[in-house]
Amino acid sequence: MEGNRYIVIEGVLGVGKTSLGERLSKELGARLVLEASDENPFLEKFYQDMGSYAFQVQIFFLLNRYRQQQELAQGDLFQRNLICDYLFAKDRIFAYLTLQENELNLYERLCGFLRDKILKPDLVIYLQASTEVLLQRLSVRGRPCEKGMDREYIERLNQAYNHYFFHYQETPLLVVNTNDIDFVRSRQDLQDLIKHIQSRGKGTQYYNPAGFKQ
Repeated sequence: MEGNRYIVIEGVLGVGKTSLGERLSKELGARLVLEASDENPFLEKFYQDMGSYAFQVQIFFLLNRYRQQQELAQGDLFQRNLICDYLFAKDRIFAYLTLQENELNLYERLCGFLRDKILKPDLVIYLQASTEVLLQRLSVRGRPCEKGMDREYIERLNQAYNHYFFHYQETPLLVVNTNDIDFVRSRQDLQDLIKHIQSRGKGTQYYNPAGFKQ
């Protein structure tokens, strides 16, 4: 993992961030850090009534992510390779989708104070998938709070993620089209992706496996 000591995996819920993180941590001998999203006491209520619980769920995630990132920075970040399944800066994607103007102003003041204290990763891997594929994967994993997830919300979230990472320039970025690969069940798919991660260059690069298989 030379040059990639701190890797972040990002993407819309259901795209496979945790699954890829688990496999990369084993293959690359890295410590895996997962976001504790299940600890958010407002999340289930948010999926049932987004307007009423958006601010609570957003602030909990923001502060929880910040706490976790600070613990990493003060611990063994520079002693072990690290893979994390979220990018702290992406928190604003959800904020702009769900918060009211007055809530957003307060959120921005708090977020602006916190984000400058977060260490940047060496590489961000953005996993892309179509809305149809995301909905299929969410259905398969069957989490109770995601049951009956609103298609329009997933579509808006997918568009927001694509827009964010299209303009992303903070660190080297590898954009991976996951529609036609299965790094969970296919050893070949996983190994091919690892080769691209290890050979990545500066700036933004794109990995479209379907194009290589045609």
